[in-house]
Amino acid sequence: MLSDFLRHELGLTGTHVGCEHGVCGACTLLLDGDAVRSCLLFAVQCSGCDVRTVESLAGQRAGEGAATEDPLHPLQEAFREEHALQCGFCTPGFLMSLVPFLERHPDPSDEEIREALSGNLCRCTGYQNLVAAVRSAARRLRAEPGEPDAAS
Repeated sequence: MLSDFLRHELGLTGTHVGCEHGVCGACTLLLDGDAVRSCLLFAVQCSGCDVRTVESLAGQRAGEGAATEDPLHPLQEAFREEHALQCGFCTPGFLMSLVPFLERHPDPSDEEIREALSGNLCRCTGYQNLVAAVRSAARRLRAEPGEPDAAS
């Protein structure tokens, strides 16, 4: 499976394996820009594809290929600041599901955010802080470069 290849052969352990049936979302990563469950794909199926794991987020802004001065992606910053994680097992899957969501929905409603979150399971949080984190990340991503974050 792609999830096993990433973890055991490449040492990219940020991709977590939960249910191994594509239900929990812990193994979500980006395949050619789309969020997919890596526990449902054979590694060989991804030959020639752009595969991005949670490790690719730090130091990059969504949609940019080059590293920036920011050590964390705006989603990671927002998750930290809004206390949107507890044990952290589900966090990489949430982050990787939300990257393309926010690219396609730069100003999402709370209902749209909840719908986007519904594909990933978390047993620790009450999801309210997750919604707040996505709202905050959306604000950060909409801000023009060089402008202070609206939440600052």
